[in-house]
Amino acid sequence: MLIRQHPALAVLSLGQALYWSCSIIGITLTGLVGQQLAPWPQLATAPLALLIVGNLLTVGTMARWMASIGTRRALQRGALLGMVGGLTSMAGIQLGSFALFSLGVLLVGAYQASAGYYRFAALEGVAASDQGRASAWVVAGGMAAALLAPSLALHSRHLLGPAFGGAYLALAGLAALACAVLQALPASHTKPAVTQAPGAPNAPQTGVATSRRALWQRPAIRQALLLTACGHGLMILVMNATPLAMLGCGHGLQASAMVIQWHVLGMFAPSLLAGPAVDRFGPARVALCGVLLLAASALWALSGVEVAQFLPSSLLLGAGWNLVLLAGTHLLTRSHHPAERRLAQPMMEWGNSAMAALMSMGSGLLVQTLGWQAINWAMLPVLAAMLWWLRPAPKLQALAR
Repeated sequence: MLIRQHPALAVLSLGQALYWSCSIIGITLTGLVGQQLAPWPQLATAPLALLIVGNLLTVGTMARWMASIGTRRALQRGALLGMVGGLTSMAGIQLGSFALFSLGVLLVGAYQASAGYYRFAALEGVAASDQGRASAWVVAGGMAAALLAPSLALHSRHLLGPAFGGAYLALAGLAALACAVLQALPASHTKPAVTQAPGAPNAPQTGVATSRRALWQRPAIRQALLLTACGHGLMILVMNATPLAMLGCGHGLQASAMVIQWHVLGMFAPSLLAGPAVDRFGPARVALCGVLLLAASALWALSGVEVAQFLPSSLLLGAGWNLVLLAGTHLLTRSHHPAERRLAQPMMEWGNSAMAALMSMGSGLLVQTLGWQAINWAMLPVLAAMLWWLRPAPKLQALAR
């Protein structure tokens, strides 16, 4: 069994579960806290945008840390930043300070940046034929978070008196636990990441790119970056708007938490099938299925504003995101040399985070001005562009792993 051959997968999967438990608390509550603390209604989702900004500011730093001090210590630093962010957010709620709460969310974004590398860390030392399943094992760790985190958000939010403060204390505790869990990563993840291709320790290998611009010229890498950025951006746009839209449609917090729970299950449960499918059928076909699921999500949401529409559309949204992310990650990994890892992996994370930041900033404004259905209509032209990029799929280069 793959996870027995590579024990790091179990550690990273548990770390992913803890990270996504923190993330789900933020997904469920941050927009609502922002709505309570923001000086203007249009800024309600600004903290969610700052979450992505914190991610953007830390993606490159995380890659440098992994290259210099090793994967384990770098990922642990990210979890510690999440702990500090949770405590700062809690303090902002306690003091009624929108600025302090936003600063805390910004720091949690740094934790998000580190968690983005978990699926790449899972590929270290794994044969190319098993990489789809390896990354899927780690992504699937979020299923545990989907089952437990919404209830944790609901039951912990009043622990400290003011609404929602206790939930961010719980977030800090989960991030601290993740830091402890990551200590169990095996020795292979404690060394600095490979920056040279095998057999060329002192000089770059022929054909190895030395700039992000050179990597962007490869069609397979360009396809992987565009697909994952758009898929991630659409997911963030709709996911962040969902709690606000449900509140505006008269649905309570418990209904919103249930919908988010099913959404997150959709984000991770398909990994159990998507990982083997990527290994067997290739990333392009899996990405195509993901785009079709995203389209189905938008069309279902356009059919009404009852829980019966919100829940299935959110489930489909998560499943589509999962397939596009795993396919894009696999496509990127197969299209660059190990010596290019420090350049290629941050390119995907920057692209995803930049698109997510843009969508987070726009989601609150769109909900407040144009409404819930406008958001779902806006998905369709982007999905059409994603289908265009998938036909024809570029031929993958045979690169040494």
